[in-house]
Amino acid sequence: MLDESPKRFDRIIAILIQLQSKRIVKAQELADRFEVSLRTIYRDIRSLESSGVPIYGEAGVGYSLVDGYRLPPVMFTREEASSFIAAEKLMQTFIDKELGQHYASAMFKLKSVLQNSDKDWVSTIESKVLIQQPTGKLFNENVPDAMTILFKSIADKTQVKLLYQAYEAEETSERIIEPVGIFHDNNNWYVFGFCHLRNDYRQFRADRIQGISKTAIPFSKEHNSLETYLNKQNECPTTRVVLLVNKKIAKYLSNEKKYHGFISKKTIGENVEMTFLSRDIENAFPRWLLMFADYTTIIEPQRLKDRTLELLETYKEHLLK
Repeated sequence: MLDESPKRFDRIIAILIQLQSKRIVKAQELADRFEVSLRTIYRDIRSLESSGVPIYGEAGVGYSLVDGYRLPPVMFTREEASSFIAAEKLMQTFIDKELGQHYASAMFKLKSVLQNSDKDWVSTIESKVLIQQPTGKLFNENVPDAMTILFKSIADKTQVKLLYQAYEAEETSERIIEPVGIFHDNNNWYVFGFCHLRNDYRQFRADRIQGISKTAIPFSKEHNSLETYLNKQNECPTTRVVLLVNKKIAKYLSNEKKYHGFISKKTIGENVEMTFLSRDIENAFPRWLLMFADYTTIIEPQRLKDRTLELLETYKEHLLK
């Protein structure tokens, strides 16, 4: 008996879209994507053919649609289509597994409306674009659907339950939060929201989320935009820091200096005077400074000098053990 379930119907439609996304599609490629047998794929292809879809199949090659058959009406220029490539590569690298699968499905639909010559053109570029994996994990691999659940929570205005591993905590804690938004900063993804445990707004790093589940409980209050809260965070007390950095090292700090409150610089002989408004001169800033301390003079404040010396003394003790 044929399986006419909604799941099969969705798969057949997805197969049709994928057939339109490239010139030739192998049966094994379809079987791998939908996690079904080759026999099931052959049956689905026959169903499409019996519905009037003009499919051409060649043993050992694959399936293709008769040229000219496509779903109307969206069309893209080559330049528009090529812009999808960078987005697709970024999404594959910088989002969690489930959202990545949804995006891949969306890309098949976008590519399906291209002319065959444009598909070849896009495929040529696609094979020449590579985005390296980040050095750290952006998401907990045991929680592959974190962003999908958070997106749904934000849209539906319902609370989510997190199992969260704080940086210095030995055990995970349960948090009920009302997500306000998601943002990427300093090579990490964060969710910002109202935490019922702390009765205040907090941000949570995505890779420290050990578990997540959506609830049907509506938000307990109205929340402002994400930008509103992030701007308030930027208004927290800061300390003015002035460094004198050797020119040949200063040019390598451009990627990280903004995360430490950089505001200006000026050249003084063979050095660059760099000014910062730091939010943390006790830990984050001096630890970053130690990476290039032998090429740097601390002009101010005195507390940063003292704290850097404290860290060096601690490290010296460890070396001498």
